[in-house]
Amino acid sequence: MEITDLTSDQRAQLIEEAARAGDMIKKAGAAKLNIGALGILVPQLHLHVVGRYPGDPAWPGPVWGHSAPVHYDPAVRAARIALVRSG
Repeated sequence: MEITDLTSDQRAQLIEEAARAGDMIKKAGAAKLNIGALGILVPQLHLHVVGRYPGDPAWPGPVWGHSAPVHYDPAVRAARIALVRSG
């Protein structure tokens, strides 16, 4: 499925949900948001909502394929999950 396969109401809902996710990421301190639909290897429709921070390993380039993933510190992860749940 592609974004173009959605009805206009579904597309509007998708953008609103991406915006809500982006607002939460900004509240967590992101300096910039990247929102993209990169689905070459994964067939289902999905969006990536990525917060960017000066000094992150890929700044200012794309995050995809840049470096190995780094796990969140458990306290940071818990705080961000709480932020999303309060959202």
